[in-house]
Amino acid sequence: MTATTPVANAAPAVRRSDRLLIAGALAGPVFFASAVIQMATREGFDITRHPISQLATGGAGWIQISTFVLAGLGALALAVGIRRTLTEGAGRRALPILVGTFGVGLIVSGLFPMDPENGFPVGTPDQPVARMSWHSVVHSASAVAAYSALAIAGIVLTVRCARRRAVLPAVLNGATALVLVLPMSPDCMSIQIAVNGLVAFAWTTVLALSLRRTR
Repeated sequence: MTATTPVANAAPAVRRSDRLLIAGALAGPVFFASAVIQMATREGFDITRHPISQLATGGAGWIQISTFVLAGLGALALAVGIRRTLTEGAGRRALPILVGTFGVGLIVSGLFPMDPENGFPVGTPDQPVARMSWHSVVHSASAVAAYSALAIAGIVLTVRCARRRAVLPAVLNGATALVLVLPMSPDCMSIQIAVNGLVAFAWTTVLALSLRRTR
């Protein structure tokens, strides 16, 4: 009886960790499925001119706002899952904090949308706003904080993998961090933002699935 008690007690904790990691893995696919559907159905949206965040403006903006919040909650779940799963090695304390910061940044970005501009939503003047609103400033700052935190998380995981002599994971994590810190080009900013989002969410999904598989 005494020998089987620890196993029985551990089972619920294992299932909770699994659910947290699954939620983290789903954050990216849910975000981009929602964004792609909106890009295809919302009149006037052009990914070459309008960042994904601009979907949070207009009458249907609540869909993208909800998408940001759901993805942020998924990232927070992943952060808790990382804390429960990584018990040793480099980054076991920093990674949950950094991924959690990414999640909080997504939620704040959704709750404080950017300004309508450049002809979207339909009826908006086809030019940049003359002066950013306070909520657009909060949106931009939270997005920068979110992606900066995830870039640092990629570096931390690179170090962790390098110490374990896992060469390919170390290279991929380093490449992820590099993509996220590259300066934005004004000529293709909305495309670059979309690519950064794709890279970031691919990283969180792969990390969540890897932790679930190896745990």
